[in-house]
Amino acid sequence: MTKKTLPVSFPKRFLWGVSTSAHQVEGNTHNQWTVWELENAKSLAKQAEYKLTYLPAWDEIKDQATDPANYISGRADEHYDLYERDFDVVKAMGLNSFRFSIEWSRIEPQEGSWDAAEVQHYREYLQALKKRDIEPVITLMHWTLPTWFAKKGGFEKRANVKYFVRFAEKIFEELGSELRLVVTLNEPEVYVAEGWIEGAWPPAKQSKLMAVRVYMNLAYAHRQIYRLAHRTNRRLKIGLSKNIAQHTRGDDAASTKIMVWLQQYVADYFFLGRVRRQLDWLGINYYFSNTYRGFKRVEGGPVPQSDVGWDMQPSDIQFVLERLWRKYQKPLIVTENGVADQHDKYRKWWIAQTISALYKAMQNGVKLDGYIHWSLLDNFEWAFGHWPRFGLLEVDYQTMKRRPRESAKWFAKLVKELRS
Repeated sequence: MTKKTLPVSFPKRFLWGVSTSAHQVEGNTHNQWTVWELENAKSLAKQAEYKLTYLPAWDEIKDQATDPANYISGRADEHYDLYERDFDVVKAMGLNSFRFSIEWSRIEPQEGSWDAAEVQHYREYLQALKKRDIEPVITLMHWTLPTWFAKKGGFEKRANVKYFVRFAEKIFEELGSELRLVVTLNEPEVYVAEGWIEGAWPPAKQSKLMAVRVYMNLAYAHRQIYRLAHRTNRRLKIGLSKNIAQHTRGDDAASTKIMVWLQQYVADYFFLGRVRRQLDWLGINYYFSNTYRGFKRVEGGPVPQSDVGWDMQPSDIQFVLERLWRKYQKPLIVTENGVADQHDKYRKWWIAQTISALYKAMQNGVKLDGYIHWSLLDNFEWAFGHWPRFGLLEVDYQTMKRRPRESAKWFAKLVKELRS
């Protein structure tokens, strides 16, 4: 797909970018996730032998997935030290935005103790983006917490929300002049489901009652930070990033219609209904669709799967955007969208299908302000570890050398055409 073959037109100020998160790329973090990794690496490696064998890429990733070292974030991509080099690539690709998270555990490693050197690091980080005319989009909580906050019970306790709000206040006070777009929370529904329902991520509990409590406390935290920002720095535009799947009916049965409605409500509307008045914009993270027949989820049809086993239906993002725009009438930004594809077989197709879908949604009236691809770099993919390859840039984890994939070169060319 090129501008010549598809006559699309995006606004001049449209954000074209890439996304990362601190724990996944910076390296040498110390938070509740790093503690959990060390405690669970061996068991995760053993579980892979029966939990991941269904994956299309199992034969190729088996050795890595069964190695405990895979589940330790460690050096990650050493982006903390190599960010200038990575930003040069972002600039060379013709991109004008970059989403990242500020690691709370670096800024406040001990309760009430702010690390001035780390604040300065992120100040220089932001300035490096601005110097290259790249719009920063910051995330305040991308699933990692300082160990002291986790020991207090984290977001399980409403009284603890004040600590997260205090962190946000510190960031706005120190770095607010460099900021405009702020994501308070990344995928709160995934964080809650994996941590308190599935018990697969820290704190690895299984309590639906506690899951609801954490969910409500996260919504409360978002509202508090929104009010703080609008009270202290009206330049800031506050949003959050929701993982949104497209829920599709596999037939017209009444039970199927009920199930699709229920999934949309529980996964999307329950949380968003509690923050809709405190959103300047809404971030959409889209990776897959779910198809239902009756009360059961079924395979979406004869579609390819990514390396992590997700059905790939990139064009469905059009319907996600249209659905969320109709319901909330908030400006939307795609804050994550990508595919685990170690051989770069599908990524070009994925992006082409996605951009076509974005354009169609905009033609249908959706106010869409940007597309931020996940991810710039191969990275540490949480409980999967290092083996999934989401990056436009391939990373050699031994040498930390970056190599642009062919899809990255193609994407860069397309973006430059669409921005011209």
